[in-house]
Amino acid sequence: MDYKDTQAAISTITYDKNKIEAPTNNIYEAISIIAKRANQISSDLKTELVDKLDEFATYNDSLEEVFENKEQIEVSKFYERLPKPTALAVEEWLNGKVYHRTPETE
Repeated sequence: MDYKDTQAAISTITYDKNKIEAPTNNIYEAISIIAKRANQISSDLKTELVDKLDEFATYNDSLEEVFENKEQIEVSKFYERLPKPTALAVEEWLNGKVYHRTPETE
């Protein structure tokens, strides 16, 4: 998923409780779904960042040599400037992009 083109807030904002709970009619269930989605997003972003930083990795046993790689720093700064996973998850939830289901009890 492309998280770079999102309209999620970078800083903390207040959301309307009624809009958050509208799809499920239960605020606790909605928060639980959003939290699970935020964990998925966080995991995806971490995996993507580690993959990109592995391209710059140098595997030598010497601790004396420390290299400052400008591209590596730029990649790290880019990921630091992205909105937090919780903000991305709430934005997806409000836009109806999160699929959720409740198993029927028989």
